[in-house]
Amino acid sequence: MPEALTLGFDTSAAHCAAALLSGDQLLAEVHEEMAKGQAERLMPLIEEMLAGSGANWRDLALIGVGTGPGNFTGIRISVAAARGLALSLNIPAIGIGATEALAFGLPRPCRVVIPGKRDLAIWQDFGDGLVSAPQQSPLNDIPPGPPVADPQVGIAEGIARLALLRAGTPQPRPAPIYLRPADAAPATTKGPVILP
Repeated sequence: MPEALTLGFDTSAAHCAAALLSGDQLLAEVHEEMAKGQAERLMPLIEEMLAGSGANWRDLALIGVGTGPGNFTGIRISVAAARGLALSLNIPAIGIGATEALAFGLPRPCRVVIPGKRDLAIWQDFGDGLVSAPQQSPLNDIPPGPPVADPQVGIAEGIARLALLRAGTPQPRPAPIYLRPADAAPATTKGPVILP
């Protein structure tokens, strides 16, 4: 491979997506819709994409990973995979928000809207040096703002490209972005007494 490879991937919604860059050139991109099964599919999908590009795991120089917001389990799958790969390959992993990735290359000001479950949407505004935080609202009750833009790149490609842009600066370890508490609640009863 003539240039360092950047891998971007995401499982923050009902999909499994990955993209591979050589320098700033897109080598491959895969996006599979799936309601469940991302944990089992992610690594084989990436391995197939690498092999199809004539590359292997050791050719990677950087990982970009989708950190949400989105599906709780899906976000954890990607973040855990990125941390494990970064550790085993001794390369950096950079977390990228889903709305940031989909806003890559769009003219500003703009709004990115990601439809979700239960008639909710995740949205974020981007423009002229001012970036709002990701928000969640009912799809039919998003407040007025900049025009909603259609993404110019797939989510995995946007993640890879933003990770590449940020690679030369100190970055925190990838961590999930959650907009609401988990649907599962901790137990309200006391656990069993553990004897010494």
